[in-house]
Amino acid sequence: QIDYTGTEPSSPCNKCLNVSWDSTPPCTCIINFTLEHSFESNVFMYYGLSNFYQNHRRYVKSRDDSQLNGDNSSLLNPSKECEPYRTNEDKPIAPCGAIANSMFNDTLELYRIDNGTEISITLVKKGIAWWTDKNVKFRNPTGDGNNLAALFQGTTKPVNWRKAVYMLDEEADNNGFINEDFIVWMRTAALPTFRKLYRLIERKNNLQPTLQAGKYFLNITYNYPVHSFDGRKRMILSTISWMGGKNPFLGIAYITVGSICFFLGVVLLIIHHKYGNRNTSADIPN
Repeated sequence: QIDYTGTEPSSPCNKCLNVSWDSTPPCTCIINFTLEHSFESNVFMYYGLSNFYQNHRRYVKSRDDSQLNGDNSSLLNPSKECEPYRTNEDKPIAPCGAIANSMFNDTLELYRIDNGTEISITLVKKGIAWWTDKNVKFRNPTGDGNNLAALFQGTTKPVNWRKAVYMLDEEADNNGFINEDFIVWMRTAALPTFRKLYRLIERKNNLQPTLQAGKYFLNITYNYPVHSFDGRKRMILSTISWMGGKNPFLGIAYITVGSICFFLGVVLLIIHHKYGNRNTSADIPN
């Protein structure tokens, strides 16, 4: 894990700490780090946020699923649940709502240093979203032609976005409402500290590890402000073994529930031994 929030004065990203959504030009910073061990299998790059409550009721409801599913009438007349991010300058916002408006927009680039030479690590941006989200829940508006700019005509971008939704990517199958970065963000997290899949690093050679042990640096385009709510940002590299990926949540949940059950069992056992031998006869004594 690499924390690049920049709250520490010595951090290279400290200069970007008070960045705003529309800072021009964007603030950039570089963080050097070392991998002590090689990553042999495919590698998953995540971004992590802390103290960000995506589970707030009004936040979770602030979206229009019909609009996100490509319904043309909802595109121009979004749900009132999206307020106050429903319209801007008398134009409907696409995509509307607080979830879309707060979409994570930092750019992360990974480089390996080999004998003083910077080698860019290829980051795959497709295949990071759930299949059902990509192919069922999210759809672009329909109409004549494949020009997304024309299909989104009459709408405006979310307030905090730098560009319109039809400019999220140059590839048609990853643009608009079906952009995978956008889809991943729209699946809200249950806890205030969470991580979301950002990129994939695929293994290309079976004879060499995906990421060799050695020196690396992370090139960050710092767009996303978190300092105002005491949040933190992280970049996480993870891989999987034959047992799957690391996920401590279930283990913690099982131990917690088991400990509570054990405690209640001891309490009930004590109560049973203390009060269980009392005379339970219904006979009325003389």
